[in-house]
Amino acid sequence: MPMVNIEVIKDVFTPAQKRELIEKVTDAMVSVEGEALRGVTWVRIQEFEQGNWAIGGKPLTAQDVHDLAA
Repeated sequence: MPMVNIEVIKDVFTPAQKRELIEKVTDAMVSVEGEALRGVTWVRIQEFEQGNWAIGGKPLTAQDVHDLAA
């Protein structure tokens, strides 16, 4: 059974966005592996506290990510 792990900074995605991620990632996996495996395709979202994730030596906050997306 496949397991997909998605790692994000806490407070970047809303609960609705996380549900959408889960649905769309599951659909993508099923499109490759077949509909029979939908029921055993696991998607896990792991949230890291702000400041515990860094790029180029700079810790990121949720606001930093929102600013980058804007």
